[in-house]
Amino acid sequence: MSITAEQLRAGDSFENETFNGLDLTGADLGNKELFACTFTNVKLPQSRWQRARLEDCVFDGCDLTRIAPAQLSLRGVELVRCKMLGIDWSELAEFPVMSFLECNLSYCSFVSLSAQKISFKSCVLVEANFIDADLAKATFHACQLAGARFEKCNLERASFAGSHDLLLDPAKNRVKGARIPQESAILLAKSFGFTITNDEPG
Repeated sequence: MSITAEQLRAGDSFENETFNGLDLTGADLGNKELFACTFTNVKLPQSRWQRARLEDCVFDGCDLTRIAPAQLSLRGVELVRCKMLGIDWSELAEFPVMSFLECNLSYCSFVSLSAQKISFKSCVLVEANFIDADLAKATFHACQLAGARFEKCNLERASFAGSHDLLLDPAKNRVKGARIPQESAILLAKSFGFTITNDEPG
């Protein structure tokens, strides 16, 4: 049986529970511990998660717009088809382990975040900011990255296969072994003033 919004607000710890179709807009969910729980079609915009702990949880089809995740601990958390606009992920608890599939993360900020091997697949990251972040071995597969900014990041061995509108400056980031699409390599060359040509030498 699904847990009600009132039960979630009142409780401190939940394990193997399901939260379905709840409206928790602006809810204070700080200091809660959730293990192997599933959130489906839950409305959570502007909810507050200070010092909460989520482990092996799944969010599917949820609205998480502008949540406040200060000191939120994430371990093995999967986010699928979620709306996650304008979130500042910069103050998460150390070494988060999370993955995103088909999520809209436009206008999010990832600053001073250590999240090696983080995974974004088929996500929208329009005008997202990645600054001073350790994203070594991260996966950005088939993502929309128009206007996304990467600065002072460790992107060694990261993969951007199939992503679009990526502009990644190797002078501002560590990029050894990173895989980028041909489209992105051309964008980068043009940004440095090169003219791309297929002309054969005369």
